[in-house]
Amino acid sequence: MTSFVIGRKQQVSYNGQLSPICPVQFGLPQGSILGPLLFMLYTTDGNQVVVKHGLRLHQYVDDCQVCVTTSIDDVALAVDRLARCVSDVGEWMSSSQLRLNSSKTRAIWLGYKNQIDRVNINSVPVLSSSVSTVDSVRDLGVVINSRLTMSDHVTALCRSGYYQLWQLRLVVRTLPEAAAKTLVQAFVTCLLEYCNVLIYGITDNFFRRL
Repeated sequence: MTSFVIGRKQQVSYNGQLSPICPVQFGLPQGSILGPLLFMLYTTDGNQVVVKHGLRLHQYVDDCQVCVTTSIDDVALAVDRLARCVSDVGEWMSSSQLRLNSSKTRAIWLGYKNQIDRVNINSVPVLSSSVSTVDSVRDLGVVINSRLTMSDHVTALCRSGYYQLWQLRLVVRTLPEAAAKTLVQAFVTCLLEYCNVLIYGITDNFFRRL
């Protein structure tokens, strides 16, 4: 299925047949050609809101991370800055007909183990709710833990790889070797190749597991 947006009208092509033209009164249909570009233009002001608070914003399409760097002694001040920043971001989103979903928001401390153990703040205010800090988060398919050891990511990779091998165990026995290799490449090896630059320099123990 292909979606075309012409001016303020949308048309869908399926099996060589075109649907009737439908007026688009607001927003953009998912899958439209201009969608990604216009979305970035629509949300670009959000970065200015974060920068105004002296924080950093990392954004990949609609997946955003707000980062604040602090010393152990100034943790409380950093959390307050972050809370005020998120509050302003929420107001900007409301004015732009967007919504900040606190249920999908995660907070994590990153640093050395002895530093993390000294942090006694276990939740971060997000608008009218509070988000508990976690030991690991998934960012674009990569599992990051608070000490950046990649141990959780290696565990997740091994779990996914074994699961795919278990699913393929009966199928590959009935296939020619070349076809079996193609299946393993598509469902297992690709897991190891995705963002593999991040596992450069991991310990021998993690490397052997992979």
